[in-house]
Amino acid sequence: MVVEDQAGRLRRLMQEAHRTRTIAVTSGKGGVGKSNVALNLSILLSAAGNRVALVDADLGLANIDVLVDVEVRGNLSHVLAGLKSLEEIIVELPSGVQLVPGANGLARLARLSDFQRAHLMRELTALEADNDIIVIDTAAGIGPDVVALAAAADTVLVVTSPEPPALTDSYAVVKILARAGHAGQISLLVNMATGRQEARATYGRLAGVARQFLGRAVYDAGYVLADPKVGEAVRKRQPVVLAYASCPASRCLAALATKLSAGGPLVGRKEGFFRAVANRFS
Repeated sequence: MVVEDQAGRLRRLMQEAHRTRTIAVTSGKGGVGKSNVALNLSILLSAAGNRVALVDADLGLANIDVLVDVEVRGNLSHVLAGLKSLEEIIVELPSGVQLVPGANGLARLARLSDFQRAHLMRELTALEADNDIIVIDTAAGIGPDVVALAAAADTVLVVTSPEPPALTDSYAVVKILARAGHAGQISLLVNMATGRQEARATYGRLAGVARQFLGRAVYDAGYVLADPKVGEAVRKRQPVVLAYASCPASRCLAALATKLSAGGPLVGRKEGFFRAVANRFS
């Protein structure tokens, strides 16, 4: 009996020690390479020894499975309909990443019925027990589903390009997250940069405005250089970090993964990530 009590205490201590880190990858507008970043980042984090799940949470234009050559057996719409369990639709990507495929044309999270949302979050919560890091690829923009997912994450990685419209939309993301009371880190990644100088200037503009008008710090996640190998990898349906591991873009993505692996203390939570998302619509 004493042995059983000790074993039970040990299990509880291990469960309490395990903290799943959630990283929401988002953007103010489409076309800045957000999903590609989420895919390659997940693979690199997994290759570093983390148990990683990648959730394609764009409920309207899911496309992670298009970027990598895998056979999808189902998606979140099948889970919502009760036709499949989450376990049945998960696809294993290179380096052991667990992909949860999204569903094209699925109703926005905010428009789901209470029963549907509760069922979806109950299924997704199982991911938190099985993984060290969950990467959420949100839809682009500042819709209610995007805000709910990003605001519940420990870290929000806002992906932008150096163009002024993309930067303006990225600031809108930071602004709405600040108003939503996001307590974690918000970081900016400048994708498709022509060089370090352009990337630093882009980051500096957004970080300065956020600090001045929102009183909110935006961390520098670095940049990914514009690289033709990225387009080649997409056409081949292969992650660029595997197809062209030594190209400039892959080296930049590896630097990003190193920053996120090191990380800081995780934000303390009284509830799990997906439960927190569901509660924002209750």
